[in-house]
Parts: sequence; C-alpha cells; structure tokens
Amino acid sequence: MLLYLINKEIKLELRNKYALGGIFLYVIATVYTSYLSFKNIIHPATWNALFWIIMLFASINAISKSFVQDSNGRQLYYYTILKPQTVILSKMIYNAILMVFMSLLCFAFYSVFINYLVQNLPMFLLSLLLGSIGFSTILTMVSAIAAKTNGNFSMMAILSFPMLIPFLITLIKVSKLAVDGIDNSVCYPYLLVLILINIVVVGLSYILFPYLWQD
Repeated sequence: MLLYLINKEIKLELRNKYALGGIFLYVIATVYTSYLSFKNIIHPATWNALFWIIMLFASINAISKSFVQDSNGRQLYYYTILKPQTVILSKMIYNAILMVFMSLLCFAFYSVFINYLVQNLPMFLLSLLLGSIGFSTILTMVSAIAAKTNGNFSMMAILSFPMLIPFLITLIKVSKLAVDGIDNSVCYPYLLVLILINIVVVGLSYILFPYLWQD
C-alpha cells in the first residue's frame, strides 16, 4: 500500500505538469538571479550559504502543498482504508525523491552559473542527500499541521523555523567542510547529527500524525 501511494503521488505530480514545472523554474530562476547579482562567487563560505538559502526556500515552495492538494473527499477516503502512518510516510518518501532531484538540478545550475568550488564531491553529495531528506521530513509534517489549520501557512513558517534552524546550521557546517576538502573524519559527527535529526522527525511523525489525522 505504501508503494501504491508513492506511485499515486508521482502520477498526480506528472499529470499536473504546471506545478512541477513551476517548482523547477523557481529553482532555475533563483539561481540565475543570483548569478546576475553576484556573477562569480569565489569565497567558499558565501558560495555554500547562498546555495542552502536557495534550497531552503525552494523546499518550502515545493512541499507546502503536500496535504492541501488532497481534497476533503480524498482525505476521507484515505481515512477509511489506510493507516495514518502509511499516509505520512508516503508523503515523506515522495517529497524526499522530489527534493533529491530538485537539489541535484539546483547544484548543477549553481555550479555552472555561479562557480564550482567543491573539493570533496562525494561528501558534498552525501550532505545534499541528507539535506533533501531532512527538508522533506520536517516540512511534510509541518505541512500536515498547516493543512489542519485551514491552510494557514503563516503557521507553517512559525512551526518550521525552530525545527529547520538547527538542521540547517549543521547542514551548512558539513557541506562547508566538503567544499573546503576537509578530511571525511571531521565530517562524520555532523553527518551523524543530520541522520539522528531525520530519524527523530520521522519517528515523531509516525507517532503523532495519527492524532492529527483523526481531526
């Protein structure tokens, strides 16, 4: 059933090509606007921070509609035949897949237009993967809460901020180490923190979402 829901999410997104195209157009336009503003960034810390700022807002733009696009009738149908844990996990997995593709696209365009400064590419790609998963898990859960407040997305911004800040700080630190080409052993503690945050968010969502689902 979980695979069926993920497949359903993919088919719905592909059917609505305007929404999917709008997300990727947002990423490309943001990167190009940054290029017009900064031309060529040679400072690694600035390069890294700007990249994750772009990814943060692209993630919010992409995931904020996770539950809003489901009609009340469809949600009621899911409520009668599915476990709430299956619903939230399918949303998280689909959003993680979407975020991985979007982050790779953003990294490719960012490297072409702004500059390519990464010295440890495997470690940077690993941080990119964990960052994509983290953004998807955190924002999917917050999106579910916002949807239950009649789509009040100011609530989404308020709730996601304290959860995203520690995650984003750790993510910027480990990716900066990868950009500088620092030895992998220095990056491992930060990677562990990112993995633990992802596990905690998924675990809390698995436990708490059924209570939200009953409303």
